[in-house]
Amino acid sequence: MKRTSLNIIIIMLITLGVSSCKEGAKESETSDAKQTLAPTQEATPYTVTSENSTIAWLGSKPTGNHTGTISVTQGAFYLKAATIESGKFVIDMNSITVTDLDQNSGKESLESHLKGTVEGKEGDFFNVMQYPTATFEVTGVAELAGKTMMSGNLTMLSISQNISFPVQVTSQDNMVQVKSETFTIDRTKWGINYGSKSIFDNLGDKFIDDDMEITIDVTAVM
Repeated sequence: MKRTSLNIIIIMLITLGVSSCKEGAKESETSDAKQTLAPTQEATPYTVTSENSTIAWLGSKPTGNHTGTISVTQGAFYLKAATIESGKFVIDMNSITVTDLDQNSGKESLESHLKGTVEGKEGDFFNVMQYPTATFEVTGVAELAGKTMMSGNLTMLSISQNISFPVQVTSQDNMVQVKSETFTIDRTKWGINYGSKSIFDNLGDKFIDDDMEITIDVTAVM
């Protein structure tokens, strides 16, 4: 009886730990693409600096997770009185990097699979040969429950979906930084179905979670 009770407690603690991790990242509200915003004549353009801009990602499966980054190559935000009126940035999908593995533990193999540069597996994930870039275009910025919420059309694999997530906008001197809280997107909304148990019903425990954690950090200057 004591052993059984101990096992139950251990299982409960593990379950609570997993739940806590998943609750740390809120799922983005996702809907059909919306009309993008045009800046007013009074708005000041800030050009995205690629060396200070990146997107961090985390993908999970039953046996663990992988982390990595993707580079932001170009774009701009338009501000009026420290408020973002519109904006867009381009994401270089060829820059997908895995950060939790090294050359001796499958780093290059996983990066190639994600990019779709492995023959016969081009369409499993991001297929960079056909779709080398993704884009994010701002459709709205609003205050909600004490947080700044940014909405925009995220286009990957030629599919556009509108997502919304909390950001911190820091504007000083000739620089603006837009940094999101960590949030999740459902990759199947963009047709990335490989290993999804919501799409395929015969995977058992060999599946990959639909939700990907994303953290956006983009800096732009005048």
